[in-house]
Amino acid sequence: MPTHAEMPDDELMLAYARGDVSAFDALYARHEGALLRFVRRLLGHALAAQADEVFQDTWMRIIAARERFTADGASWKTWAFTIAHNAALDRLRTSGRETQIEMADDGSDPMDWLQEALDMAHPSSEDTAFWRAAGQQLLDCLDALPAPQRAAFLLHHEDGASVEELAQSLSLPFETAKSRLRYALQKLRGCMQAYLVVLEPRT
Repeated sequence: MPTHAEMPDDELMLAYARGDVSAFDALYARHEGALLRFVRRLLGHALAAQADEVFQDTWMRIIAARERFTADGASWKTWAFTIAHNAALDRLRTSGRETQIEMADDGSDPMDWLQEALDMAHPSSEDTAFWRAAGQQLLDCLDALPAPQRAAFLLHHEDGASVEELAQSLSLPFETAKSRLRYALQKLRGCMQAYLVVLEPRT
C-alpha cells in the first residue's frame, strides 16, 4: 500500500470521500500554500484581510463536495482551483469590487508567470531593479485584462491545467477557453513590450 505522501491528488480525494481523514490532511498540506496565494491574487490588496476567510471557505466547499469528485473529470488541482476561483469571485461580488491582481504577500515573483508563458528565463546577474519594475508592470498589465481573460490566465498558470481541463472545469467550450488564454497572453505581450525588447537576443 502506498503512503499518503506517494498517492496522487485524485486518489487522496477519493480516499477521503470514503472516510480516510488523514488523506484530506495530506491534500491540505500539499496544496495549502498554492491555494492561498491564488486566493490572495484574485482578491487583491483591497480585500487582503479577507483572504484567509475565503481560503477557509474554499476548503469547506471542497469538504462539502467530496462525494461529487470523480477521478474521470478534471484533475483534483483544477477542480480545487476552480472552487477557490468561485469562492473568491463570490466575495468580490459581495464587496462590489472588481477583481484586481496584486503582489502576493509571500513575495513570490509575478514575472515567473510571464517567463513560463513565454518560455524564457533571465540570467541571474540581471539588475534586480529592472526585474522589480518589470514585475510591477506585469501586475498592472494583469489588472488591465478583462476579468474572464484574467481569471482564465490565473487558473491556467497557477494550476498548470491544460486547456481541456480549464474548459471542462469552467464549463466553457474548448475554443472559448483557448481564445481567452491566447488573447490574455497577446495583451500581456503588448503591455510588457518595453521590457521584452530588452530580453531579445542581440545580433
